[in-house]
Amino acid sequence: MINQKFSHSVIKELKYYVYIYSHPTTKEIFYVGKGKGNRVFSHLEDEKDSKKVNFLNDLKKQNLQPKMEILIHGLDDEKTALRVESSIIDLMGVDNLTNIQNGYKSATFGRMSIEQINSAYDQQEVEITEPSILIRINQAFRYSMSNIELYDFTRGQWKLNPENAKKVKYGFAIYKGIIQEVYEVFDWYEAGKTFSVRANNINIDSRIEDNLIGRYEFIGNIAKESIRKKYKYKSVNKYFNKGNSNPILYLNIT
Repeated sequence: MINQKFSHSVIKELKYYVYIYSHPTTKEIFYVGKGKGNRVFSHLEDEKDSKKVNFLNDLKKQNLQPKMEILIHGLDDEKTALRVESSIIDLMGVDNLTNIQNGYKSATFGRMSIEQINSAYDQQEVEITEPSILIRINQAFRYSMSNIELYDFTRGQWKLNPENAKKVKYGFAIYKGIIQEVYEVFDWYEAGKTFSVRANNINIDSRIEDNLIGRYEFIGNIAKESIRKKYKYKSVNKYFNKGNSNPILYLNIT
């Protein structure tokens, strides 16, 4: 049986810490967390329905206990612990863990390529000349998104004028004014009519899954390399008026 309580002297030395849970025989890490005091033990008593609890219950049925380790300790504040936790989740990939969400401010400070870092802090403006639709996905975006996730969250599900949308040649995925990807748009459909990985993302789609009327999504491919090289990771902030919260902006469609 795992000791489920630290002494006061241990807690004093631990301060804030980041911990991991792993399978006792395969050594596969399945959960990353942060906390202080006896937080590391709290999941053993968790009864809420979740991927993590189901994993722990499966171990219990096999008379197994999860391996618990303190990954780093002695942290003076919670924000530092949050950022360490977030970096580990980004490294492991949230889809490979039982954590229900990405780490603290992962979309802003999480795992990024050199190109993404440069584009975020050394913004280079660009002039878009083709018939295009700029789509801001600020709420859904994270730098660790897979290619298919980025595509599906960019292409739908949007309230827009389908006649205008059909005039565009390229669709741009925009996060905080920076082009994250460029797609060649083939056609538009009523939202929900084409296959999408978004059906598996309850946190985002629960807001609109019962209200797809008047929403649309496009199908397409990543644009050819010459177009991507021209636009990707460039700034389009100049096209968006301050105070305009509309995620959709058309360019050169008249």
